[in-house]
Amino acid sequence: MILLKIMNNKIKQIRTVKGMDDIVPEDNNYWEFIEASFKEILMSAGFQRIVTPIVEDALLFERPIGEKTDIIEKEMYYLERKNDDDDKKERLALRPENTASVVRSYLEHGMHVKTQPVKVFYFGPMFRHDKPQKGRFRQFFHIGAEAIGDDDPMIDAEIISISYRLLKKLKIDNFSIQINSIGTSKTRESFIKKLKEYYHPYLSDMCDECKSRIKTNPLRLLDCKQQSCQRYKEGTPQIIDYLDTKDKSHFMEVLEYLDELEIPYELNTHLVRGLDYYTRTVFEIWPQTDKIKDPSRFAVGGGGRYDGLAELIGGKSVPGIGFAFGVERIIEILKMTDKKIKHSKSPDIFIVQLGGLAKRKSLKAAEILREEGFSVVFAANKDSVKSQLKLADRLKVPIALIIGQKEVLDGTLILRDMNGGMQETVPINMVVDEVRKRLPKDQ
Repeated sequence: MILLKIMNNKIKQIRTVKGMDDIVPEDNNYWEFIEASFKEILMSAGFQRIVTPIVEDALLFERPIGEKTDIIEKEMYYLERKNDDDDKKERLALRPENTASVVRSYLEHGMHVKTQPVKVFYFGPMFRHDKPQKGRFRQFFHIGAEAIGDDDPMIDAEIISISYRLLKKLKIDNFSIQINSIGTSKTRESFIKKLKEYYHPYLSDMCDECKSRIKTNPLRLLDCKQQSCQRYKEGTPQIIDYLDTKDKSHFMEVLEYLDELEIPYELNTHLVRGLDYYTRTVFEIWPQTDKIKDPSRFAVGGGGRYDGLAELIGGKSVPGIGFAFGVERIIEILKMTDKKIKHSKSPDIFIVQLGGLAKRKSLKAAEILREEGFSVVFAANKDSVKSQLKLADRLKVPIALIIGQKEVLDGTLILRDMNGGMQETVPINMVVDEVRKRLPKDQ
């Protein structure tokens, strides 16, 4: 049942919820282009699609993302309902990201018995109660990939390489790959101690969030975007100096692979990412355009390794790495840089009808042709042949089929070449063959 808001005895128009957005037909070309490009790149590298629920147990995100992160403290959408089996309430959440869901699925469905790493990709909506702004919505779409079950540095390089190829495929040329290693929780202990010591004298001048983070999540001090905190960043200790031998070796191999692939990157020792589950390699992709003042705030994608995530959600230790891109941000960049995306393919056939009986025959002819693989459209609300042909021309349809009263009685129709203007009468039972001669089904 739809509830209508009534004010002053007038029905108020209901609009989208704040921070949500419609994908209107005019933008659909971008969405189709991005999804098709993504699938082509990922499937060529052996990835398969996975679809996980948008609603999960809230603990799935609270444990690995970190209870003291902005996502959990401020942004996650919680749902609460009674369990079907008893009176206890379930704590559910709309997924704020998809990596934890994919790892949960990997564990739940016993994917460890498959050839490792298991490579999957996804495309779907995520939800965060964030402040709506340009390129950032409360319902937003991620297109991402995960490789689970292998900790070889070569897999890290492959994931970054795929990200690089994807952006090139999407015609986004000006961007930088920011990369760092944050080691493991054990190797980070001494670094975090030094980080706290460094920031302690400046706390009184820093933002309230950083004053809290130094106690709960010190690594996030490096991720602060407030001007009051930015000035202290340059002098911070560098996490790469505190990595143990294994972590340093792993990271150096990743960089060597990227050099071999001739993929440009920038070592960014302040890059930590915002989620607690990340380990070792982390990276972000920043657009390079004068229309964006702070590219770090408008990262189009990023990812990293999460070798301890499976344990955080109750499974055995399984290494993994992945990335995700914000679809809305990619579209925003494409629009900013005036990249022209081809329109979806025009329909193959436009059926022009004249009269009630011709309408019925037109619908039947359309279904027959659609079953043969052709895309067919018509304009049921237009009566004149001229207006219908004008619409067919506007849609750039190559063939028009004209059916009037005479054609219905004769069992024929008129086939018109919309490019050359030539037309001929053909028996209606021969229309599929005649169309196929002029328009191959796989065109």
